[in-house]
Amino acid sequence: MRKIEPNTAHHTKHIMGQYYYVVILAEKSGKEYIRTYLDPSMYNNGMKLVEHSYNSNNFMKVIENLIGPNGMFYRSRLVWAGDYADAEPDSEENLYNMCEGKEPLVAPDVSVSYTYIVNHTKKVYIEKKGDFHPLSLLTAEGNGRGGGDYHGPNMDMVGVWARDVISMENEAPDYTLIECEF
Repeated sequence: MRKIEPNTAHHTKHIMGQYYYVVILAEKSGKEYIRTYLDPSMYNNGMKLVEHSYNSNNFMKVIENLIGPNGMFYRSRLVWAGDYADAEPDSEENLYNMCEGKEPLVAPDVSVSYTYIVNHTKKVYIEKKGDFHPLSLLTAEGNGRGGGDYHGPNMDMVGVWARDVISMENEAPDYTLIECEF
């Protein structure tokens, strides 16, 4: 996992809001690439992290469905890519900027909801609880660099699952349960 370092290039932007896309990644011949991305504004949600990161939010349910057992991106590498996040290795652009100009995926609104968020890379899982949806916060890159970012309990957990293989499940896997409520 890449360590997110403070980005001084965007220092003057910190008073403005940071926007996020949900990026689904894959790897080919050892090189990472963007499979697709989703734009929260296409689901009538704000693009700032805390504007759409709620358990009952329609956009979060769309993402859950996509990485759930019947979803087209079940067990995929996932990241909430902020527009103030660090540039990709060997690039001057970050994931958010790399999505610009590409066609975002538009998936149908669904009412499905899952109980567990599973990290297959780290072999751990979390039970969804509370108001904030842990998925977006656990996979966010760039949090803390702009308005609308998450500031609250378990800040040290924000982004630690970015780019890991994630799925949503209704049955607890044979992994380690982690307690984390945002």
